[in-house]
Amino acid sequence: MGQQVQGEDRLRSVWWPALSDGLRRAGAEGLVAEADVAVGFYGDLFRPPGQMLATGDLPYTARDVEDGFERELLATWWRSAAEADPEVVPPDAGDTLVATPQSVQAALRALSGSQFFANVALRYVVADLKQVRAYLTEQRTREQVRARVTARIRPETRVVVAHSLGSVVAYEALCALPGHGVRALVTIGSPLGIRNLVVDRLQPSPTGTGRERRGAWPGGDGLTWTNLAASGDVVALVKDLRPLFGERLRSATLSNGVHAHDATSYLTDALCGKAIAEGLA
Repeated sequence: MGQQVQGEDRLRSVWWPALSDGLRRAGAEGLVAEADVAVGFYGDLFRPPGQMLATGDLPYTARDVEDGFERELLATWWRSAAEADPEVVPPDAGDTLVATPQSVQAALRALSGSQFFANVALRYVVADLKQVRAYLTEQRTREQVRARVTARIRPETRVVVAHSLGSVVAYEALCALPGHGVRALVTIGSPLGIRNLVVDRLQPSPTGTGRERRGAWPGGDGLTWTNLAASGDVVALVKDLRPLFGERLRSATLSNGVHAHDATSYLTDALCGKAIAEGLA
């Protein structure tokens, strides 16, 4: 989310040193070269045509948060932020806590006082809401985004590392590639545990009912899936994905400090380096 003014090479220049440090922490220094890393970038698909603002500013306000999915996700982030940060004023109980423009304003004000969103302008919070909603509810957008990632998963690809909304994209891309050769899926800061907003909209759809509802396994028996969730990461609301995707999935929590959702904070951790190294061993 929020990478619409970036690009493949720019993101690789940020991710690669962090990934390399994570491998070093895991005792696998030098196992991967930068030339071995490809970035499945799709941020430009969320950039309005003709946008020329050098800073990437978006003119969103609280009035632009739409009814339905966007307000529900905003409410979910507010609850999660309040649970993780004692400085955040908790929302009122009930499913209608963002049912009015005033409550949307209250949610955005509360989030602006959290450690998680402290340095994020509120217009970007609204933009992120819209990106998640677009991917999960607009089929054409979903297909365009997924095609970008699918194109990077080649016969020789052995490890897929996916962050935030990208973890949803990567999961669906692998599910749509039967017989792929990926040995390790590493999801970081993933919202894949949010049942009503994310899980119930996945493609392919989960099977079963109630607490027995399970998502598809994104590969064959040889695939290892590791999910890492930082303790203060509001987007990774559900830390343990095993109840949704099975006991084969390996879930772990870690501490990223005030940069709870930052991709590089995940990548430098030894657990992330170990999961990547195991997929290449």
